[in-house]
Amino acid sequence: MNTPPSTMFAVVQTQDGYSGTATGPVLEDAAEWLSEAELPVPAPGPGQVLIRLRAASVNPSDIHFIKGEYGQPRVKGAAAGFEGCGDVVATGAGAEVLNGQRVAFVAAGAGAWAEYVVTQAMMCIPLRPEISDEDGSAQIVNPMTAMAMVDIARNAGEAFIVSAATSQLGKLMCRLGRDLGLKPIAIVRRADAVDSLKDLGAHEVLVTSNPDMPKKLTDLCHALKPRVFLDAVADQISEQVFCAMPNGARWVCYGKLSPDLPKLTQMGQMIFMGKQIEGFWLTKWMTTTPPADQMRVVAEVQARFADGRWKTDVADRLSLRNVVSDLAHALKKSDGKVIITP
Repeated sequence: MNTPPSTMFAVVQTQDGYSGTATGPVLEDAAEWLSEAELPVPAPGPGQVLIRLRAASVNPSDIHFIKGEYGQPRVKGAAAGFEGCGDVVATGAGAEVLNGQRVAFVAAGAGAWAEYVVTQAMMCIPLRPEISDEDGSAQIVNPMTAMAMVDIARNAGEAFIVSAATSQLGKLMCRLGRDLGLKPIAIVRRADAVDSLKDLGAHEVLVTSNPDMPKKLTDLCHALKPRVFLDAVADQISEQVFCAMPNGARWVCYGKLSPDLPKLTQMGQMIFMGKQIEGFWLTKWMTTTPPADQMRVVAEVQARFADGRWKTDVADRLSLRNVVSDLAHALKKSDGKVIITP
């Protein structure tokens, strides 16, 4: 195995801490938040690995993070990016078993948008050879979130509601729900997404711009009684969906795509109908779920990518050296991920 170089190219954060704003995972100019840098290649400590990057995927959480809107503070000068795929080229004590393996990884505290990444060995998953680098780069955040949240839904009835259903995660949840015999109700903004989502597994698709959407939603809630709403938007329409749901409904928020803040208009539903609002964060799930359950989820995720039931839809591909100049434009392309390569 080749010895890593002493320095590496990285896309780094230009600001510290939290911004105090909530404008959503959109960028007009990545140079407001990111810059290019030549950094020392980090050395892995105990329980850590050094990974040579093959590909990194861009998630909404990455954009929230670099803008100071995420649940962790930024560190000025540190590489951006949470998730990727690469080869383990060095290990610290206790992580030797991963040496030489191609892994999917989450970079604790960010760092995936660089030629080399250090992260905890426990945040790495060895990849099956039939899984591509692009699928490997998006193997953890969305797929494992989909598995964990649909598990929540399947324990509450045969139907569930999912917003932002044209996102990569939304599509994964629709297909998984169908495979498990459930009835996903997808919520989208665009009418042209209806047929493709039904092909993927959505039982019904509601378009928020349609005037008859509220009535259709009410009718579906009466007929199918969905008690779990998996929501990445968190706007006033989300609140309306929650209010239309039956007794015991759970509004599970895992993202904030909309900059608008919802108002709670029917507080009595929490008191008299037993409804609740909660959050889901994959990091917490990974650190609190028993290892045997995690391994079951990991095996199922890899099996689905290996046999083609799941795939990563790619909207654009950027090299690391083009991220600052081209990321904002690439993110405007819909229904797919931006993939970053060295």
